[in-house]
Amino acid sequence: MLFNSFEFVLAFLPVVYAGYLLLSRAGTPQLVVIWLVAASVFYYGWWNPIYLVLVAALIAGNYGCARIIHRYRARAQERAAGLAMWAGIGGNLATLGYFKYANFLVDNLNEIAGTGFILAPILLPVGISFFIFQKIAYLVDARYRDPAPHDILQFSLFVLFFPQLLAGPITHHREILPQFNDPARFRPQSANLAVGLTIFAIGLFKKVVLADGFAEIATPVFTAAEQVRAITALDAWRGSVAYGLQLYFDFSGYSDMAIGLARIFGISLPLNFNAPYRATGIIDFWRRWHMTLSRFLQMYLYIPLGGNRHGHARRYANLMITMLLGGLWHGAGWNFVLWGGLHGGFLIVNHAWRRLIGEPSRHPLARGAARLLTFVAVMLAWVPFRAETWDGAVAVYAALLAVPVFDRFLAENLVLLAFWLAVLWLWPTTQQIMRAHAPAFDYMQAVAEPMAPWLRHLLARFVWQPGPAWAMAAGAIFALGLLNLTQISEFLYYRF
Repeated sequence: MLFNSFEFVLAFLPVVYAGYLLLSRAGTPQLVVIWLVAASVFYYGWWNPIYLVLVAALIAGNYGCARIIHRYRARAQERAAGLAMWAGIGGNLATLGYFKYANFLVDNLNEIAGTGFILAPILLPVGISFFIFQKIAYLVDARYRDPAPHDILQFSLFVLFFPQLLAGPITHHREILPQFNDPARFRPQSANLAVGLTIFAIGLFKKVVLADGFAEIATPVFTAAEQVRAITALDAWRGSVAYGLQLYFDFSGYSDMAIGLARIFGISLPLNFNAPYRATGIIDFWRRWHMTLSRFLQMYLYIPLGGNRHGHARRYANLMITMLLGGLWHGAGWNFVLWGGLHGGFLIVNHAWRRLIGEPSRHPLARGAARLLTFVAVMLAWVPFRAETWDGAVAVYAALLAVPVFDRFLAENLVLLAFWLAVLWLWPTTQQIMRAHAPAFDYMQAVAEPMAPWLRHLLARFVWQPGPAWAMAAGAIFALGLLNLTQISEFLYYRF
């Protein structure tokens, strides 16, 4: 069930919130947890009920594995605890590998060895990449960091909680499970409802008005490239930038909607998106884009590989391995590997530059130039991410390298680009607008962003507070979102 659908907005969400109100006032917090688990099961089963069996098996298997790990640790049987952890991780990766990569591996084997193996089409369970990583992190922490087991009901809600189930954020148990143990979290508050609905409305607007609007520009360009139809340099640049903006507002919209929905029920999710096109380098970009995935890759892949502890060459190799696997996580295709490799190369260059030159300058002109260069690099890397085939990506890149003809259309597009760069760089983020009400688990990362004094002074006046003016503004944004729900489109990260 999509967040941007009438079924969700006008039926599912009101019913779930009504049950939340009744149970929180008439029962215990455990009843609220049961209700939210049941609602989340219904939400996931709405898409394809058969995959509820898979989700239930993964929950039971990982919870049982974690309990075994805790039992062995309590007996100081570290080797057995380690074996239990690896058994659980192996089961998770095998599940992900089968559903997401089996056909990819067979296709490549056939291409290399000339064989003719055929697998029946495998339908990828929505959200599997996200909740598999969530469970792997839980098992690793059960082995090395977290000394206390958790209740099966709370663990189920941790995995299934519908605002973050399908496309993140990849929540960490230390952030979420303590909230489920706090009875105050399940006492309905009008402030939570107002803040949550406002954030949800902003996210809905980003998705159905902005992201889907940019899709109408980007899709024809990439479709033409796949069909080997000629595209001009202006078409290629316009399509590539439009896709970059589509993906930006699509993912930003989902992240806002997830945070807003969780807040309605008294839960704070971690920040997952922090104006990444304001980044002054690729290092900065990955601290802002899909922040919980970056955190997972750093904690559970990059650091175990050795991180930066064994010299610069090993560090750069670890960065490249991490980004290649991060690219492959996004999709079973060589185009995603290329995208990850491009970002791995960008990160190596960025780290080497900082080692040789030092930290980036805080001068406004230097920061502006760094932002523009980073933006262009990210736009170029999005091409294989969006293209469906190598030939399509090559066609777009070939057109990008051509010299555009300067005419009225190019001038108009440059003006539009300048406008959207101003929006991306200067307009306050959702977290900055809502900062007086702690909108996300670690919202201060967005609020504390370096900016010019005049801009900080301006943003200080643009802070959400309960009142008629903001209620009317949120209502208008929500209405615009609802009016654009006539054509339902899934979130791009549902595919990953």
